[in-house]
Amino acid sequence: MPADSGCPKRMEFGPCGGVRPDGQCEMRPGPCVFDDVVPWSGLRPIPRLASAPRVLTDFSATPFNPDDIAATAAILAPGCDAVLVGEHQNKPDFPPTLMASLLLDVGVTPWITLSCRDRNRVVLEQELRGLLSIDVETVLCVTGDGRGYDVRPDVTQTFDLDGPRLVSLAASVGIAAAAPETPTAPPVHRRPARLVEKQRAGASLAVLNHVPFPDMVADFMTTARSAGLTIPVIAAVAVFTDSISAAVLEGLPGLELDPAVTQLVLSAPDPVAAGIEAAVNEARALLSIEGIEGVNVSGLASASGPRVGAEIKAEVGRLIRAETP
Repeated sequence: MPADSGCPKRMEFGPCGGVRPDGQCEMRPGPCVFDDVVPWSGLRPIPRLASAPRVLTDFSATPFNPDDIAATAAILAPGCDAVLVGEHQNKPDFPPTLMASLLLDVGVTPWITLSCRDRNRVVLEQELRGLLSIDVETVLCVTGDGRGYDVRPDVTQTFDLDGPRLVSLAASVGIAAAAPETPTAPPVHRRPARLVEKQRAGASLAVLNHVPFPDMVADFMTTARSAGLTIPVIAAVAVFTDSISAAVLEGLPGLELDPAVTQLVLSAPDPVAAGIEAAVNEARALLSIEGIEGVNVSGLASASGPRVGAEIKAEVGRLIRAETP
């Protein structure tokens, strides 16, 4: 589909993961313009071989604060194999190459998210080359969610590329490109095929967005592997211990939580302990699925601040790693 097809993200290889459950576009009224997965037709670079971290933990710290970045990394490090640095439309931070350098300086392996929302192709190429020059091995390549109408309305949204084209670009410069996929986003039955198309574009690994039930991941993986998926896959584990951290997760495009588990955690006498236990149980179930080689310990975890959230995610990661054979 050409870039002038009407997609507000100017995607060629859609649909994105933000399609609403009713098929509506994430960014404007009306249905998504992609009624099926667009097959990859670009260059097919040889992907860099990569193994999945057993525990990949979301990284969140006070923006533009090197001291807090170092302190948060020190908390997370004992409970993870790598950290995933997100790129949030309402919370900008240091440029990716600088952020990665700060994390490497304190001995933490960074996975850096690169979004097409705020960077044109030239800047994306610069960041990829910069990350490669400091020995960052993996970049999560995303199209990016649309900026909220009340978040910096004076700032344009670029979308020179989309996720699959960024995957191909990253692979072509020698970085291991990780590709996201949202199993619950319409068209649900075609999401496994879309991940296979990202593999054809050059993805070395994949990261699945949250789903309510591990059985949904199992079904997704069965279909994807039968369609030719061979790359390692990481599945998301939801970490929440209060109503706010649960609401933040559920507010993300394409993300759902198990309502029974949510109620169990929020009504528990000790919601923190219950939230940690629920996350470890989910991780255990996901890691038992064929093709799932790691988990992404994900979420705000706590409304009490990034430091408390980091401590909770570190404990979840520590317990998961303790069970690793």
